[in-house]
Amino acid sequence: MELGVSMFATDYAIQIDELAREVEARGFESLWVPEHTHIPSSRRSPWPGGDSLPEEYWHTYDPFVSLMYAAAVTKNLKIGTGICLVIERDTIAMAKEVASLDRLSGGRFLFGIGGGWNAEEMEHHGTVFKTRFKKMGEQVRAMKTIWTQDEPEFHGEFVNFDPIWCWPKPAQNPHPPVLLGGESSYTLQRVVDYCEGWLPRNRQPELVIQGMAELKERAAKAGRSMDTISVSVFGAGSDSKLLDTYRELGVTRCILSLPSQRSDTILPMLDEYAKLLN
Repeated sequence: MELGVSMFATDYAIQIDELAREVEARGFESLWVPEHTHIPSSRRSPWPGGDSLPEEYWHTYDPFVSLMYAAAVTKNLKIGTGICLVIERDTIAMAKEVASLDRLSGGRFLFGIGGGWNAEEMEHHGTVFKTRFKKMGEQVRAMKTIWTQDEPEFHGEFVNFDPIWCWPKPAQNPHPPVLLGGESSYTLQRVVDYCEGWLPRNRQPELVIQGMAELKERAAKAGRSMDTISVSVFGAGSDSKLLDTYRELGVTRCILSLPSQRSDTILPMLDEYAKLLN
């Protein structure tokens, strides 16, 4: 089982290039950043993580810009979105961003995605909250068509385009793995239907443990081997016993969270996390 780290890359935290170098130097497998284009000040949608939304949510850099910066100063470190809000992005432009980042990084990109929770944020991008998952499924399928075909076309309810030419193609064959965040049975079925990985949060470890069994059942029913589906537990924490449990269950990687803070806070935390690599 691999270990990665995640952090909200913000304008007041450790610079992403410094963080990437330090993460790679300590032997971690991957670095992950989340995304929010903005946070509506109305705060109508409740934050699933608690009562008070942390400031980092509206100070994030664009994830593709951040990860390209991280890739440029590292050699082997995998870089991932955790998560990219695909439903707030143009599908063709996003396919180009993913392919460009994957190719320029030498095939190191992991495409973590999710449907999101902030209804008014989505509305500002023209996305309807109730239909976001249907839109997301079409977007993923359309992007895979763009990544793998010389003259792709796609005709759906939310994504619709006639034959196009769109290069570069990703470095990874056939494309970077798409990892879907969430813990529900609906999420697990979507993973089986059109993704290469499951990206559950660690807020309730029992949901991850139960989900592993359900994912295997759903994959078997669909005729998919679990060898084609990775599991990356997001925000796994540093509980060595829990990490051992995940390892025994066959989890691919655990992603440890860092606060959006400066170097003097982050580097000692990385040193502590690095002790878990042995």
